Amino acid sequence: MTQKWLSIIGIGEDGLLGLSPIALSLLNQAEIVVGGDRHLAMLPPNDPREKILWTSPIATAVAEIIQRRGKSVCVLASGDPMYYGIGVTLARQVPISEMTIIPAPSSFSLACARLGWSLTEVETLSLCGRPSTLLQSYIYPGARLLILSEGKNTPSIVAEILTQRGFGNSQLTVLERMGGIHERILTGTAATWQETELADLNAITLHCIADAGVVTLPRLPGLPDNAYHHDGQLTKREVRAVTLSTLAPTPGQLLWDVGAGCGSISIEWMRTHPRCQAIAIEQNSSRLQYIVDNAAALGTPNLKIIAGKAPHVLRDLPTPDAIFIGGGVTATGLFDICWQALRPGGKLIANVVTIEGEQTLFQWYEKVGGSFTRIAIQRAEPIGKFLGWRAMAPVTQWVGVKD
Repeated sequence: MTQKWLSIIGIGEDGLLGLSPIALSLLNQAEIVVGGDRHLAMLPPNDPREKILWTSPIATAVAEIIQRRGKSVCVLASGDPMYYGIGVTLARQVPISEMTIIPAPSSFSLACARLGWSLTEVETLSLCGRPSTLLQSYIYPGARLLILSEGKNTPSIVAEILTQRGFGNSQLTVLERMGGIHERILTGTAATWQETELADLNAITLHCIADAGVVTLPRLPGLPDNAYHHDGQLTKREVRAVTLSTLAPTPGQLLWDVGAGCGSISIEWMRTHPRCQAIAIEQNSSRLQYIVDNAAALGTPNLKIIAGKAPHVLRDLPTPDAIFIGGGVTATGLFDICWQALRPGGKLIANVVTIEGEQTLFQWYEKVGGSFTRIAIQRAEPIGKFLGWRAMAPVTQWVGVKD
């Protein structure tokens, strides 16, 4: 049986006094102690053991820990190491059979205890080392959000995002250094938030309240066309809703969005769940900028964007669970590279509006089968004093499932 050489101990603001007897025993037996300045300062000043301080990038310190495999190493972490913590990073590289993990209450648990919120009815996110625009996809009327701050400036950034989005009345609470003698709680509204003298160690809670008349954006596919900056290369709302329901994303899946236009398909794929991932491939430089802007505005800043022409730029990308081709189906060799890259059971979906595009899709159908759908949408628009139907170009959609 492999010996457990690595212990990861969650520690609160109450320091060593708050540790359980088991946690304290693991810390005392360790030959090497790892932590941030704050954690290592909790040890006696004359502690003779080897110390490893967290570095930036953190990968350097992680490598140092792994090099000491077989020696007894104790990592001190804030709160719950498996909740956006270092435990998650280490568990990717060290088998659980070699580790002991002892969590302390997370910032989120402590915040709910302070405010009387139900932890099962809130949404949680971390803005530590992550783009602040991630927040955009979590905002809706009545949402209760718990956020790990990167530092003392994060509350002001969050307040600004809410106010710009038309949620300036939202209640914002900052909880500093929870669980210690220096704990402090500050509450205000997003639009009037001016607190800057804050501790770096803080968490934010939000109760999102929309201003009158604000149009809220659901996470369901089919956002209004005007939610996007675009030059006309946009899969229209109704076609987008049908396309995404056919793509059928589930949490953790990866989409290739080939000929991404303004990025609407990959953005809405990612909005369905925080763990959904997408790669947008586009060659037009102004459209690439639209994708960047739309991804930030709609809360999917981690959308990976690749500039270039398919199929050349598709080689060596991670294996997709689904591929959507919104433009350029007639490019030579595109189908073969996409079909080969797709994982077994994955879907390849292509939308076309031209007869040449349909001919290409029929050739694909002859190779691997699949199904065709024609999507024809009409919208009522004014004709003089009356309303009449104006048809959008019908879209032919082919769906292939790889056996």
